[in-house]
Amino acid sequence: MQDKDNIIDVEDVKEVTVTEETKEKSVEENKKEDDGYEKYCFICRRPESVAGKMIELPNHINVCSDCMQKSFDAMNNGEIDLNRLMNMPGVQVFNMADFENMIPKQQKVKQKKPKEKKEDPVLDIRKIPAPHKIKASLDEYVVGQEYAKKAISVAVYNHYKRVATDTMDDIEIEKSNMLMIGPTGCGKTYLVKTLAKLLDVPLAITDATSLTEAGYIGDDIESVVSKLLAAADNDVERAEQGIIFIDEIDKIAKKKNSSQRDVSGESVQQGMLKLLEGSDVEVPVGANSKNAMVPLTTVNTKNILFICGGAFPDLEDIIKERLNKQASVGFQADLKDKYDAEKNILEKVTVEDLRKFGMIPEFIGRLPIIFTLQGLDEEKLVRILKEPKNAILKQYQKLLALDEVKLEFADEALMAIARKAMKKDTGARGLRSIIEEFMLDIMYEIPKDDNIGQVMITKEYIEGTGGPLISMRGQALIEEK
Repeated sequence: MQDKDNIIDVEDVKEVTVTEETKEKSVEENKKEDDGYEKYCFICRRPESVAGKMIELPNHINVCSDCMQKSFDAMNNGEIDLNRLMNMPGVQVFNMADFENMIPKQQKVKQKKPKEKKEDPVLDIRKIPAPHKIKASLDEYVVGQEYAKKAISVAVYNHYKRVATDTMDDIEIEKSNMLMIGPTGCGKTYLVKTLAKLLDVPLAITDATSLTEAGYIGDDIESVVSKLLAAADNDVERAEQGIIFIDEIDKIAKKKNSSQRDVSGESVQQGMLKLLEGSDVEVPVGANSKNAMVPLTTVNTKNILFICGGAFPDLEDIIKERLNKQASVGFQADLKDKYDAEKNILEKVTVEDLRKFGMIPEFIGRLPIIFTLQGLDEEKLVRILKEPKNAILKQYQKLLALDEVKLEFADEALMAIARKAMKKDTGARGLRSIIEEFMLDIMYEIPKDDNIGQVMITKEYIEGTGGPLISMRGQALIEEK
């Protein structure tokens, strides 16, 4: 019998412990539920984020420590006499239990900010797209320039493989800095912008024209790194794996036959050597220039990819001069105008030609990948108008579609636009200005009449001998004069 009693006692103890555990669990669950919301002080109505940790009273009442301290101070100083309060006529002291029906059980007013999760590493070698995938993505936005797209895809792929592996073994891979040479409006800047967008890396685009030697009015050479840091939201680790595109690099060539000090030419090239090679640079945070009021941070340029681009005017003459010298005397000599008609003469560029142009050998040596972009002809300009994802024609069609009007361009009209752009000799930049000129009247008049359903831009309208074809909703196209 004693054993049985003992067994019963043990079971009773187990039941008690189980009930206590369930109560503790329910309390913990309630706390977890409330963790997502801020508590408010019952007296001053300040949230927990402002007033600090709350003191929990029965019936879900929360009071901040400031209000609790003031209450105690008032009682201790005799400002509040509880006995007097209870005996005063017309004053009723409430019991805390009376508040049960008046106060909501949970003061869930403002949700707390979620805790930030640990982000994945900035660059994962398994997620770097292969060169053919990079080129396929560039094909959707950039027309032509097949060799340039292939060269830049391989260079970027190899560079970020180098960044991801870093110091995995004894073999250290050199940087793949690039130099792009091409006429104005052929897509140098656009190619780099598209590339940075596809890779989701910070990109800084700057002009070499504003760079000067340290101590002179203008931007310091370190300002290009400062712009990259700003593009990476002042995240040094992300900035150290970004891309810097320096446009108009041909403007810092050595000045020929100049007696003045060359503060924006050869000296800038010499100052950029350490950046291209890879070094620790102190740059201001949130500003372009160093001063006592701006904090500085150190950025290592070892893994930053530098892409330089320039039109290099008159470089064609240097190339032609070199090619003509090869056989300029005798019966088998080449004609001096043999290379004048060649459109892609820039493809024959050599390092020696760049040196003659005014780029110092140390600078060229730190840009191992040199490639050229071809000039645009009429056929490519027509393709640029309609093929890319964000083509100019698609932009205007979208604008008119918002007014429920369909915009069409005749093929002959596109050819006429391309011919006008070729005369301007500004590459693809000339297309937008030409279309804007002819679309001005159309985009001004269309919102006046809700009955217009379709507009066709014709060759005659572009050449000035006719007008666009406009149709009302449900009618055939009518020429407007």
